[in-house]
Amino acid sequence: MPKFISMPKLSDTMTEGTLAKWLIKEGDAVKMMQEIADVETDKATMGLQCHFEGTLHRIIVKPGQKVPLNAPIAVVLEEDEAAPANLDELIASETAKAQASSAAPPAAGKSAEKTESVRNASSGSRLPSAPKHTRRASAGANGTRVKASPLARKIAAARGIDLSLLSGTGPGGRIVRIDVENAPATGSGGGKPVTPTIRPTVGPDDERIPVSGMRNIIAERLLASKTQIPHFYLNIEVDAAPLMKFRAHLNETSAKNGGNKYTVNDFILKAVVVSSKNVPAINAAWDGDAIVKYKHVGLNVAIAVDDGLVTPVIKSANTKTLLEISQSVKELASKAKNKKLSPDDFAGGTITVSNLGAYGIDTFSAIINPPQAAILSIGSIRKVPVVNDKGEIVAGERMWVGLSGDHRVVDGAVAATFLADFRKLLENPTLMLV
Repeated sequence: MPKFISMPKLSDTMTEGTLAKWLIKEGDAVKMMQEIADVETDKATMGLQCHFEGTLHRIIVKPGQKVPLNAPIAVVLEEDEAAPANLDELIASETAKAQASSAAPPAAGKSAEKTESVRNASSGSRLPSAPKHTRRASAGANGTRVKASPLARKIAAARGIDLSLLSGTGPGGRIVRIDVENAPATGSGGGKPVTPTIRPTVGPDDERIPVSGMRNIIAERLLASKTQIPHFYLNIEVDAAPLMKFRAHLNETSAKNGGNKYTVNDFILKAVVVSSKNVPAINAAWDGDAIVKYKHVGLNVAIAVDDGLVTPVIKSANTKTLLEISQSVKELASKAKNKKLSPDDFAGGTITVSNLGAYGIDTFSAIINPPQAAILSIGSIRKVPVVNDKGEIVAGERMWVGLSGDHRVVDGAVAATFLADFRKLLENPTLMLV
């Protein structure tokens, strides 16, 4: 019997994957646990392994195609095995099963919602819960199921749109994202107005680039964060001269012994961890009817990649030394660059740091990484004229730091206390090493 290589669930928020590149071709021998393709998920590009041996008989999915979870992407035959006459029918059957599974609505019920909400808060990897859609969002007036993509269902649920009233432009009349976004301004969700998406005018010389899975999930998460989380923003100025002097001395000493080279960001991350321990109310998340206060600090570090931004996690950062944090960042950055981040690398985050100082940005306000309650935005270090204790204007080094907070979880005074502690550590860097 032929064996199917199917699209696996490579991340906890993944509903479909994009076949980025095949690493083998039809007729090649396949070994157990061999990486045979690169798959783009909603978080990163990862290697797809084969879990049996044989010969790659047929490639079903071409590079660039999106595939539902569990849908077949290739056929493997055992040595000297002939392909069955009904192979096309078997492929069609497996594909139909996967499509039906991906279109099925999530289980309803208060307890299910509560369990999912708690799991989301503890994992730090899900969007805030979107409003649940009604039965009519998945079935028409005559009780027949409406064919729609998972993303289309999410958008429809959030906007209160009845999918049974829409016409699909996808394969076989399936309702896709663009159909929901172009729905009339007044949907069926209790008569609530729906804001249509303002679409650009595309000229003949303009390029229209299909949205990748990663960019799609970035768009979803940021939209959910800005529309569902009440952001507030605080900013401080930090005297960076003591930090720069201490870093130069530490690197000079470390270099003599062939040791680690520390970046400014290493000290910033360590200071965030220490301040999160000193002001634990910042290291929390909103969970609907409760606030989750995390025992450990899972430090999400924003890293720029070709297709956007990824935020892998330094787990239990509160137990790590400055050296261990520095080494962890280097390892995560290398994995991100080589597209080797795994789903586990994204799990367990509790607070995020985004540093654009290296890009020459002085100040900015970051969007919260849900369901976390705070994100730090780090600007560049500049040489500027400052007034010293004697009232004299002298050359100084200043860094600007912003905090975006979820006002449901964090009060302004708590965030201000956190930033004051954070500034104290950076201006007295030896304190964070005690």
